[in-house]
Amino acid sequence: MAASDNNNTNEVVNDLYPFYRLYKDGRVERFYQQFGAVEVPPSLEDPATGVSSKDVNITPHVSARLYLPKNTAPDQKLPILVYYHGGGLVVGSPFFKMEHCYLNHLVSESNCIAISVNYRLAPENDLSTIYQDGWDALQWVASHVVATTVNKEPWIENHGDLNRLFVAGDSAGGNIVFNMVTRVGRESLIGDLKLVGAILAFPFLLIPSVENIELTLTYKLWNIICPPSEPGIDSPMVNPVSEKIPSLSMLGCSRIFVFTGEKDELVPTEIGTKFVEAVKKSGWKGEIEFIEVEGEGHCFQCVNPEAEKAKDLIKRMASFIQRK
Repeated sequence: MAASDNNNTNEVVNDLYPFYRLYKDGRVERFYQQFGAVEVPPSLEDPATGVSSKDVNITPHVSARLYLPKNTAPDQKLPILVYYHGGGLVVGSPFFKMEHCYLNHLVSESNCIAISVNYRLAPENDLSTIYQDGWDALQWVASHVVATTVNKEPWIENHGDLNRLFVAGDSAGGNIVFNMVTRVGRESLIGDLKLVGAILAFPFLLIPSVENIELTLTYKLWNIICPPSEPGIDSPMVNPVSEKIPSLSMLGCSRIFVFTGEKDELVPTEIGTKFVEAVKKSGWKGEIEFIEVEGEGHCFQCVNPEAEKAKDLIKRMASFIQRK
């Protein structure tokens, strides 16, 4: 290979360290070592929580890790949580040790079945593909309500209460949750299944009026991965108060729980408060709850779910899921 060819190969198109670098030849270098990210297998019984887990394929492009609480009785029906991991829509996996540990604790405390979705990532895939992956996973769960559905997943079929269906996500996963709830408001789930609630944790949303929003890494990231056909920060995929978005009064669930961290440098608390205000003003008929966790940063409860404030937050999430 000529020296000039080698230089072209190593030319950086986008440098979004510590997330990824995109090279001119199309290669994507992700810096998972910065997060201590290592994949771990599912477990028959997690030593810390007793939660069981297994991996399943949903479509040729979408897989998931499923979680079942300890001591689930043969005929016991539990709430169902479809969970989307964080990572700026460009990194992350439900199979990483941190996510796996967090889901074990969340499922144990919430006494629910969880489906942690492995969706495709940008920049190799456009945002519409990512959202479609999230939708396909949600519809796959909903399909279990139809008697004629073939190859049903046994944990969902035997233990899932499809009348208590929730979605949740941290950071970029919160963005996916927002897009799922918006879409459910426009389209029906299979079997006309209803979505009870949504948890948006430190959600990757952008609102232009938030002070210094243009200085955040999430702002820079969005403007790189956002398709040219979309209006940047005014895109309804990321801006919940955009004039281009369908009315928030059409959000397709009955309860929403939003939380942020006081020291979050990626998702300022003002994002959460402005989103909640906009939902309330829209005339949406559901219940919305918001909290700011004092002294904590971005997705702190994922990093160490056994810390005291993390335990408190997970208990709040569990209460939201268990409340009838």
